[in-house]
Amino acid sequence: MTTAHELDERYGRTGRRRLPWIIGGTLAVAVIIAFGWMTVATQMSAVDADDLGFEVVDAHSVDVQFQFTAPIGADVTCAVEALDVEFGVVGWKIVDIAGAEHHTKGVHVRIPTVAEATTGLVKTCWVA
Repeated sequence: MTTAHELDERYGRTGRRRLPWIIGGTLAVAVIIAFGWMTVATQMSAVDADDLGFEVVDAHSVDVQFQFTAPIGADVTCAVEALDVEFGVVGWKIVDIAGAEHHTKGVHVRIPTVAEATTGLVKTCWVA
């Protein structure tokens, strides 16, 4: 009588079936680790900006207050804009901010405008 082991050897069903699964599992784990690290690295250098308020000074300027959260010590650049009644851009300014000892920093900016603005806001910020 033949045993199961003898039949496996006769028809080539030895431990080779596990090798593709081991290789596939190793590759899947490597891909998951790589994507996880890319996500963490991206978030570590991300900048988040929030509007705090604005004040229309006159027909040709508006003050904008905002805060941003960035990595400690990172120089940050922000685009700040002033909008009119129809949400058209009537003024904008690029603001360079030196790195700080804290994650969060408040900023006050005066934007020159070509017409009277009805609002001012921070458009975006990024690590310089």
